[in-house]
Amino acid sequence: MDEMQGLETAEQPKQEKKGFFARLVSGLAKTRDHIVSGIDALFSGFSSIDDEFYEELEEILIMGDLGVHATEAILETLKRRVKEEHIKEPAACKELLIESIKEQMQVGETAYRFETERAVVLIIGVNGVGKTTSVGKLAGKLKSQGRKVVLAAADTFRAAAGGQLKEWANRAGVDMIGGQEGADPGSVVYDAVAAAKARNADVLLCDTAGRLHNKKNLMEELRKINRILEKEYPDAYRETLVVLDATTGQNALAQAKQFAEVADITGIILTKMDGTAKGGIAVAIQSELAIPVKYIGVGETIDDLQKFNAEQFVNALFDVREKEGDTHVDIE
Repeated sequence: MDEMQGLETAEQPKQEKKGFFARLVSGLAKTRDHIVSGIDALFSGFSSIDDEFYEELEEILIMGDLGVHATEAILETLKRRVKEEHIKEPAACKELLIESIKEQMQVGETAYRFETERAVVLIIGVNGVGKTTSVGKLAGKLKSQGRKVVLAAADTFRAAAGGQLKEWANRAGVDMIGGQEGADPGSVVYDAVAAAKARNADVLLCDTAGRLHNKKNLMEELRKINRILEKEYPDAYRETLVVLDATTGQNALAQAKQFAEVADITGIILTKMDGTAKGGIAVAIQSELAIPVKYIGVGETIDDLQKFNAEQFVNALFDVREKEGDTHVDIE
């Protein structure tokens, strides 16, 4: 019986991962139509690789929200490889293009230390990007990994935030510490730290407000929260994740830059990847900011928030699948 249970447990993640890759392929359909169909038409429409070919490709990539910086670097790599390998046919360099895009998305090893250590994770982001939902989903993921989680509802600015987070806390089966609307976010974090210590929690997840139109207030609020954490919870590992809405394309990149000015950002959660033609923004963010995209969301359920894997993302974008024993489904 125990052996059977072990087999079931070993099989389950594999099935989930395959399911997520399929959902990612499906979720990137609009982005694929926006970018890949144009690339395919370009490769079949040109008989030689010349300046005009590269100009057209540059336009497709920039219009696909890959950003100017990433596009220039991708084209530079592509031109070098084409020259080195003496490639003459446009169709023959598609694989090189895919590799160049993957190369641009490498920002070093992405650490998930908060999954294994006592940690505080601050989640910031403007209203409407799926921030509170992401906090709830992340709480559910950590709980399913056997971690004891406490949520801090420190976004006291938005009236519905606390109630919404409470729903997610109940769904994920974790404790939540909240404050009244308009309460001092610092005091909520203070109370949440005390609760996390008392309950011997592994991870304290803090949902904080993100009001970029008044960066001075936001900066002060984050400073105050950081001071409290340094004083009350000095031994906890610190992580700060910004939640961005992929459907906003270049606006998401601009937001990431602004948040990076006021906080020490360690990673990005990119939501609403399904149903957007602007999924190329994931490439731009990693390339331009050198801040890793740590999670992506492609749906509404807890399972639809998954760790980001650049190799898997680009394969899903171009719908490149391996034969039996697909190696690109390994996302954990």
